[in-house]
Amino acid sequence: MSHNAGWAARDLAVVWHPCTQMKDHERELPLVPIARARGAWLEDFDGRRYLDAISSWWTCLLGHADPRLDAALRNQLGTLEHVMLAGFTHAPVIELSEALVARAPAGLSRCFYADSGSAAVEIALKMSFHWWRNQGRAGKTRFIALAGGYHGETLGALSVGDLGLYKSSYAPLMLEQLTAPSPDAYAAAPGESARDCALRAANALEQLLEQHADEVCALILEPRVQCAAGMRMHDPEYLRLARALCDRFGVHLIADEIAVGFGRTGTLFACEQAGICPDFLLLGKGLTGGYLPLSVLLTTDTMYQAFYDDYTTLRGFLHSHSYTGNPLACRVALATLTALDADATLARNRERAQALWTAVADLQAHPHVGDVRQAGMIVAVELARDGRGRTPYDWRERRGLIAYRHALVRGVLLRPLGNVLYLMPPYCVTPDEIALLGRVLGECVELATRAAA
Repeated sequence: MSHNAGWAARDLAVVWHPCTQMKDHERELPLVPIARARGAWLEDFDGRRYLDAISSWWTCLLGHADPRLDAALRNQLGTLEHVMLAGFTHAPVIELSEALVARAPAGLSRCFYADSGSAAVEIALKMSFHWWRNQGRAGKTRFIALAGGYHGETLGALSVGDLGLYKSSYAPLMLEQLTAPSPDAYAAAPGESARDCALRAANALEQLLEQHADEVCALILEPRVQCAAGMRMHDPEYLRLARALCDRFGVHLIADEIAVGFGRTGTLFACEQAGICPDFLLLGKGLTGGYLPLSVLLTTDTMYQAFYDDYTTLRGFLHSHSYTGNPLACRVALATLTALDADATLARNRERAQALWTAVADLQAHPHVGDVRQAGMIVAVELARDGRGRTPYDWRERRGLIAYRHALVRGVLLRPLGNVLYLMPPYCVTPDEIALLGRVLGECVELATRAAA
């Protein structure tokens, strides 16, 4: 028995994996035990290497085992590993908060920490609702979310999502949300541009707000890219119009940048591309460079002041998590921000983004590709039975799984979203590695669509 096989057998006896039908591991989905990682590469227990094309679920921003992040974590160990943030504070959380406020859109001045993206979404929903309650607007109890949106898998976060795969089983437990059309450019009618799609979706949002603004706390959306929906991308004009509509109708704007923040779409924060400041900016995943779980909600002083009062008024926001503002996580997050600056990452990513596009652009002509799209360091290829007509494959054919397995054989980690193959590599990826990703992605498209005709 190989080392990998031994570890896999031990795992399958005791571990229940996330987002997985465990029966797949019997035959369809090989379990890959990872022993170590460095740069853009993972290595299993048998010494086989895999290029991490998806940044380990979009978290590993700079690459694995970055020496600067390793050092930051080592330096914090032995000094302060944890202390509760209720009634206490510490240098890492103060310094990280200062750094985030300095980089965030002007107007965001307060940081509230959690330990996962879903938890940050829950905080935003509760805080928005509670703010309106503190204003004497207790009738505002609902949220507007976009079709195809995804914001996590805790109950509140699921409620404002729109992906049935994750949500339908738990429908009886959900809050009742309002759903606005997505500005997804892939849904463009003949002759429509991405901006046209954004305008059309904004018009529909306006109509929804005209009917329901008095009962709506906030609009929640993923700026620029709806990731879990299949890397659906939209024109920044939608964000500008959504901000204006929220202001006009008295509704908060929650920008969920947990997946797209820290340069993924080409700017440090995707909201910058529309020149807007949300009422809540949610960050996670790449915040710690993929090292430790940490998320943060940034909000305005206006929001903060609505809860600032004498204890006996019972206006305080009493949400908490045991590991809120963990010093180890905050220290490595601060090191991540410092490294982004030191490497001139955003400027270098423009070159990497161009290389990514060059590596996949030829797939636009493939007869079974409906679209090739890009937002900064995210590239997606949409498989379709009829590329020109964009007729989708039946999800039960699991074309993405065919691509996933072939990529593993070729030493590349992909994790397709249904019929969408995508690349979201760490920022340390080299031109040669990008070229390899392009070649393997092309092979995956060919193999996964071979039986389409």
